[in-house]
Amino acid sequence: MAFRLLCGLINSGTCGKQVSLMAGFQDKWRKGEDVLSPKEHARPAWDTYFLNIAKVVSQRSTCIRRHYGAVIVNDHVIVSTGYNGACRGETNCSDAGRCVREELKIPKGERYELCVAVHAEQNAIINGDPGKMNGATIYVVGFNMDGTLASGEPCLLCRRMIKNARIQRLVYLDRSGQEISFKVAELTEPSVGHLMEANKG
Repeated sequence: MAFRLLCGLINSGTCGKQVSLMAGFQDKWRKGEDVLSPKEHARPAWDTYFLNIAKVVSQRSTCIRRHYGAVIVNDHVIVSTGYNGACRGETNCSDAGRCVREELKIPKGERYELCVAVHAEQNAIINGDPGKMNGATIYVVGFNMDGTLASGEPCLLCRRMIKNARIQRLVYLDRSGQEISFKVAELTEPSVGHLMEANKG
């Protein structure tokens, strides 16, 4: 009935600029074609959808080295979001105009005690309801300052916080843009021997 009414409006010329568009739909309908074909309405998969939201969240980052965004989701509902930046009340690196780790050319994943920022995953967990994070999925996306993708794989401390928040699944984009998915239970800690070898360097 709704479609017949729409057709009536089209035929009467009262739809203004929408006439040609709706006429096209009407023509497809009469031919038995799909009105909303995949080519015209490609819905992203849930993981892609929430990763895209994480990209937008990363734009709030105040880091001058890399921008990260994290989104925690349970049952397709967003529980919380977070981006990397200085903790409340402290000067943001983007305002200070300097990053100690960048000045010292410290590689990603090292010497975090020199960083004033709270990571995106950490902020998302801090802002989230513990009950709603149980069994949830966390999505992480990162960007270098030149706009290229940075690996969204969480650091060791963030991985531990994700585990303790009882988040069940991790999805992030790697440097090539590929979606990587893990069950959080599969994220293992480095062995004691591995850590001792690393400290020798």
